[in-house]
Amino acid sequence: MSTREELLEELLLEEVAVTQNEIVLYNDDVNTFDHVIETLMSVCDHTAEQAEQCSIIVHYKGKCTVKTGVYDDLKPRCSMLLDAGLNAEIV
Repeated sequence: MSTREELLEELLLEEVAVTQNEIVLYNDDVNTFDHVIETLMSVCDHTAEQAEQCSIIVHYKGKCTVKTGVYDDLKPRCSMLLDAGLNAEIV
């Protein structure tokens, strides 16, 4: 096995080891579409189109993954969503 193949193999193993978590947003009967969209744009760095699509998915499907990443990045974002009155959790 060449050195290049060994390095590529090690790199692939490191990428697999990084755990990706998700913030899942749940539907409720309280928040307006506008509030959800604005909150997703400010907290999760969504574009207007992304935030609108997520809000529609949440409305019709009951939940939607709105952000993925490492836990340390997601924790404060999830807290901000909760503080804004939305129902969300990290899974």
